[in-house]
Amino acid sequence: MFTSRIPDREIAERPDGYGGPNLSPVGLELAPHTFAEGVHALMATLPPKDNNGVVAGSDAALVIDAGITPSVSEKIQALAAELTDRPLRYLVNTTYHGDHTFGNAAFPREVVVVSSRANRDNMTDLAYEKQTRTGNMYGDGALLDAVTTWRLPDLVFDSYAEIDLGGRVVQLHHFGPGNGPGDTVVYVPGTRTAWTGNFLCHAGTSHMLLQGGPEPYIRSLRRMREALPELETIVPGHGPMGDGPAALAALIGYLERLHEEVLGCVEAGRSLEETFAACTDPWAEALDPRLEAAMAGYAVPQDLARQGMLALCRDMHRLNILATYRLYEAR
Repeated sequence: MFTSRIPDREIAERPDGYGGPNLSPVGLELAPHTFAEGVHALMATLPPKDNNGVVAGSDAALVIDAGITPSVSEKIQALAAELTDRPLRYLVNTTYHGDHTFGNAAFPREVVVVSSRANRDNMTDLAYEKQTRTGNMYGDGALLDAVTTWRLPDLVFDSYAEIDLGGRVVQLHHFGPGNGPGDTVVYVPGTRTAWTGNFLCHAGTSHMLLQGGPEPYIRSLRRMREALPELETIVPGHGPMGDGPAALAALIGYLERLHEEVLGCVEAGRSLEETFAACTDPWAEALDPRLEAAMAGYAVPQDLARQGMLALCRDMHRLNILATYRLYEAR
């Protein structure tokens, strides 16, 4: 079987004309969506900016992801205080990427930051991470001055952990490498809902292969499907929430085809440009109808939202081809 190692760093190269997701906090608002008492998604009103979450039990509350700057972190904490009177005791990072972790330092020291060991192990170079995320700030210089400290997780786990908030247990899973090496999934069994960070998005979108290849990602997704058979809804790190099983099936199918097509091109000696042309483009003409329906829930002009999301899906698809090509040609 063809195998690939996990690179030490996120790929820095981008395809010609690549725009990528706009992660600037300018204009960001977070709209609560309640699944059950004490269980809330905080959905960015401007996709694909970051989504978050708040989960509370009778004893304590937990926040999912910290935001890209201290000001965003403060907004998340204020919303959490409005949604529950339980003391905030935990913050879970779904990935090490700065748009999910730069806000860690703005949480009180008594709040325990939790994530996978692999995420913490990748939080070693603040300057490089700031440089990488600045490429998605679209001229907003907020990261340069606002982020001076990268607070690391206080508590780490390898594959599975539980946090008891009092009458509500939250499961933390690391199924293996995906978008990055340490993707952490936060699952609330009582609501059959998972916060998936960058690991799994709505079935109609394209993921980013930033630090690994299709094959290990596929194996991790299959582990998630086996471990969470009752999963219904996912709240991704970016974009609309969606059907969990549909998202898993869609991404596994996409990655299987990406692997086969790019590997075939590399083995045939085709250039990168030839590989771009040879690979199937699911977003050549329009958005997936499932994503069209999900986008209707955003309070932004739909034509602009559709155009922006379609351009982003095309950008990410080309980046996935590039990242897979570079990984395979290096073998």
